[in-house]
Amino acid sequence: MIRLLRQPGNARLAGVFALLSLILILAGCASTPTLSPETARALPQRTLLDDVPFRGQRDYQCGPASLAMALGASDISVDVDTLIPQVFLPGREGSVQPEMLATVRRHGRIPFPVEGGFEALLGELDAGHPVVVMQNLSLPLWPVWHYAVAIGYDRPAEEMVLHSGMTPGRRVAFDRFDATWARSDRWAFVALPSGDLPADDDVDSAIRAITDFESVQGAEAALPAWNALAERHPGSAMTHFAQGNARHATGDADAAIDAFRAATKSDPELAPAWLNLGLLLKARGDAEQARHAFEQAAALPGPWQSRAREALST
Repeated sequence: MIRLLRQPGNARLAGVFALLSLILILAGCASTPTLSPETARALPQRTLLDDVPFRGQRDYQCGPASLAMALGASDISVDVDTLIPQVFLPGREGSVQPEMLATVRRHGRIPFPVEGGFEALLGELDAGHPVVVMQNLSLPLWPVWHYAVAIGYDRPAEEMVLHSGMTPGRRVAFDRFDATWARSDRWAFVALPSGDLPADDDVDSAIRAITDFESVQGAEAALPAWNALAERHPGSAMTHFAQGNARHATGDADAAIDAFRAATKSDPELAPAWLNLGLLLKARGDAEQARHAFEQAAALPGPWQSRAREALST
């Protein structure tokens, strides 16, 4: 037996069996993700987004195909071949996350990250949002990176439903899916029109996503998103501040003043909101209210203090 294992052919065969055994061992160690009692009560037993278009994923083109599916579900019709040069990196034989997110923005949709793990993923699906997920279908040392689109789940059967590879509506066991997803640090996102928000309630994450979108598409395109986020989080000073900037950029000074006032009410130490409020009030001819706003900004230490003091002296 020892002599046989020394022969090249049998050595390779033994290596294959060893690798297969390791994969089976690791798969056997995967556990089914659990839901908190609150989430388990709130989520339906099954959800399926059957209107998400399917695009077959050819070799190394799962990224562009996943984007085409996610954008298609958001009423942006684009061919996979159109997306390939935008996200496919030949030297990497695939697509990397920054290019995926940037391409979504270029096509007029906001990529919101899904950062709450398995519960957050199911929550987005229940909200009607298909989710682009990144998986490693092999072992950590020999990764096989793959993008798929989650379109549903079946809790009693403990299965995810994915548009993946060349198979629409492929069913994958919860434990197997979560094991492959975990190897990408559970990277995922939803692509939504400006004004629609993810089910996730993380305001800081949403602010970053909308800010990145605004840097590409401009204030007018981002304004519906800021308005929606301010309505959902009326106590978020930074949301109102960004909303005020977008309103001012689109020429609505009165609405911008309202937003900056809301920002200073939520956070009286937000100096740039006081300064912007003062500048707009001064331009409108409200000298007394403008002076009050400048005084508030001038009393706060930081880079805006000198500008506020200068405004007070003129």
